[in-house]
Amino acid sequence: MDRIAEYHTRCAALATGFRDARSNGQCVGIRKPTSNLFRRRHASGKRLLDVRSFNHVIGVDSQTRTADVEGMTTYETLVAESLRHGLLPEVVPQLKTITVGGAVSGLGIESSSFKHGLVHETVQEMDVLTGNGDIVTCSPYENEDLFFGFPNSYGTLGYALRLKLRLIPAQPYVYLTHTRFTDPCSFFAHVATACKDGAADFVDGTLFSKNEMYVSQAAFAGSAPPPSDYTYMDIYYRSIQSRQDDWLTSSAYIWRWDTDWFWCSKHFGVQNPLIRVFAKFALNSHSYQILMRLSQKLLPATPEIESVIQDVHVPAESAPDLWEFLSHEIGIFPVWLCPFRTSAQTYPLCGLEPDTLYFNFGFWDMIPNPFEYGHYNKLIESKVAELGGRKGLYSSSYYAKDTFWSLYNKPLFDGLKKTYDPSGLFPDLYDKCVGESTRSGS
Repeated sequence: MDRIAEYHTRCAALATGFRDARSNGQCVGIRKPTSNLFRRRHASGKRLLDVRSFNHVIGVDSQTRTADVEGMTTYETLVAESLRHGLLPEVVPQLKTITVGGAVSGLGIESSSFKHGLVHETVQEMDVLTGNGDIVTCSPYENEDLFFGFPNSYGTLGYALRLKLRLIPAQPYVYLTHTRFTDPCSFFAHVATACKDGAADFVDGTLFSKNEMYVSQAAFAGSAPPPSDYTYMDIYYRSIQSRQDDWLTSSAYIWRWDTDWFWCSKHFGVQNPLIRVFAKFALNSHSYQILMRLSQKLLPATPEIESVIQDVHVPAESAPDLWEFLSHEIGIFPVWLCPFRTSAQTYPLCGLEPDTLYFNFGFWDMIPNPFEYGHYNKLIESKVAELGGRKGLYSSSYYAKDTFWSLYNKPLFDGLKKTYDPSGLFPDLYDKCVGESTRSGS
C-alpha cells in the first residue's frame, strides 16, 4: 500500500473515532508526540484522539518543488527528506520538534521569512479534521474561508492532517556574516535594508544588550572550507559575538538554534563545559521539552518569579520603540530578532497587515516579580498592541476578553466556528490561549 493510500486509511479510522466522541457529546483534543506550547495545562476531561501516526512525508516533488506531508510530521523529518532532493521548505521553524501542522495553526517563523513570510504563507493546500467530524480539503480556491482562517487558530477549528508546502532549492553549505552594531536605530535600519536588497537567503539578529547587537546574513554556497560544528562543545549564539564570518552545512544552519534551544539550555546547566562534555545525547530541543514538562508537573508556579516566554512582532518602523521598552522595562537578554514580510493575502485571525515588513522579537526567561503575577507579561501585551503589533499565542497570555477579541477578530472566528465546529467540540480561542493561563496562575 503506498503512502497516500495509507494516509486515507488512517483518516477513515480517525473520523470514525471522532464521530463516536461527538455522539457522546465529549470535548475533543489530540494526542501528539511533541508540543511547543509554553503554558501550563491541566486535565480537561477531553477525549484524546491519537494522531501520532500522521507523521509521514507522503512525497516530495522535485519538479513542482512541493512536499506533501502529514500534519504531525516534525520539521526534523521533513528537512531530512527534502534535502535528499536538494530542497528545503521555504520556511523551517527553529526547533526540530515543531510539527508542520503545529507551525501552521500557530505562527511558524525563521530567518527566511523576510522572503517567504510565515509558515502558513508557504502552504498551498490542507486537509483539516473539523469539529463536524469531516476531513475538509481547503486551499485558496476551495473552502477558502477555512484555509485563510486556520492559521493562528491553535486547534480551535480543527487539526491539519495533511499539508502541501512549497520548497526552495538548497545548496550544501551556508555562508554567514555577523555585523555588530552599538546603536539600535542603525541596527534596525540595517535589518530593513538587508531585507529589501534581497542579497541574502536568510536574515536575523541577536541583541545581547541595549548597545550590542548583531545582524546575521546568510546565503547558500556550493562549496566551503571546513564548516563549524555547533552540535556539541561549541555554542552557536556565542560564536555570533566572536566570528564575523562563518560556514555551516545547510542542515547545521537550519538547526543552529536547536542544540541549545537558542540560549535557554543554560537553565539546565548544559552550557557548563564540565557538564556539557557528558551531555551530547541530550543537547536538543526534544530533551529540553521533556525537562520543561517535568518541571511544570513537579514544581509549582511561584509568584515571586515570573515566566516571560514571548514572541512578539511589530511593524518595522515601531521596532526601535519596542526595543527601548524591552531594554528598560523587561531586561531580558539576549533577544532574537527575526524580520518577516507578510504576503498580499489576509489571514484574519493573525491580526497582521498584508504586504508589511514586521520584526519579531523572541525573549524567554524567568525574572523576579515584586508585583502581581503576570505583571510583566501584561505590560508587554499592552505595549505591543499600542505599537500596532501582535504576540504569539503559544505561551501564557493575560488579555481581558474584550481586548483579546478586538485583536483577534471575534466575528470572523465565530463565523468559522459556526461552520466547522457548531457543537463546540474544540475549545474557544480565548479559552484555549488565555483562559488556561489565567486559571493556572502562570
